[in-house]
Amino acid sequence: MKEYYLGLDLGGTKILTGLADTQGNIITRSRKETEANLGEDKIIANMIETIETVIEKAGVKKEEVKTLGIGSPGPLDAQKGIIIENSNLPWKNVALVERMESALGIKTILKNDANAAALGEKWFGAGRTVDNMVYLTISTGIGGGAVINKELFTGINDNACEIGHTVIDPDGPLCGCGNHGCLESFASGTAIGREAREAAAAGKSKKMLELADNIVEDIDAVICAQAAYQGDQAAREIFEKAGYYLGIGLGNVVNIFNTEMIILGGGVMKASDLFLDQALATMKEIALPGPLEIVTVTEAELGSDIGLMGAIAVAMEDKLMKNE
Repeated sequence: MKEYYLGLDLGGTKILTGLADTQGNIITRSRKETEANLGEDKIIANMIETIETVIEKAGVKKEEVKTLGIGSPGPLDAQKGIIIENSNLPWKNVALVERMESALGIKTILKNDANAAALGEKWFGAGRTVDNMVYLTISTGIGGGAVINKELFTGINDNACEIGHTVIDPDGPLCGCGNHGCLESFASGTAIGREAREAAAAGKSKKMLELADNIVEDIDAVICAQAAYQGDQAAREIFEKAGYYLGIGLGNVVNIFNTEMIILGGGVMKASDLFLDQALATMKEIALPGPLEIVTVTEAELGSDIGLMGAIAVAMEDKLMKNE
């Protein structure tokens, strides 16, 4: 009998589901709005609808589908298959794995989305050639996942690799987690947007104001990047500063994990030419010579498919390990 694997990338605004063959090639896919405002039952119904759609489109029997992998924002308990809560979804201790298995009759595995993305890059992306790597997503926030000896390192209760919440400067800005000076509060898209609004409000950037139709509140990391590409000095300095702090974070990652590769992904990396050189220079100043000599820093390969390919890698992890 043929074998197939399902991956589902669960986000605050969209659900993306794909059916893959034993090589991890996506055969069919389905996208649907999450409709988070309509509550837990509606979200789960939408998830099930996308799964049934991809199976039907592929003309595959449900019993041929071996595993469903779900990548979701946390915090969650992957062992128990429970999403504890989520800032973008109305979840509170939702036994998601149990709900999906009883509705579909398909074995389901739940993972934190950053961990899933790390697995995706390991098996299908930039990390294919290495056994040890750290994946860092630089987006609205900063998340991370580590693969050690080809296996995902999750910690005792799935909270390892919160690299965005390593403290870079205890006197730094307040982070969403409640601490001051986390890497996320310096180098995420949210942090860049905050710095950009402050610069515009202080009269340091006419270009950013112009791009935002003179509405300071509308200035975000994207507008800051546009201004930087148009030669705006204040915007360029904001990205350089973010790069400097990202470099401190990367230096710490090099020293702690001593992996062959660090892979950088997430929306902010679309503007990597504005900050990556600075980040790498700072990393080299901080990292110890031994681990620095062995590490390569590279950009993620999976692009906008990283969430979906990560979820497929979660579903296929046991098979991928056996095939090695």
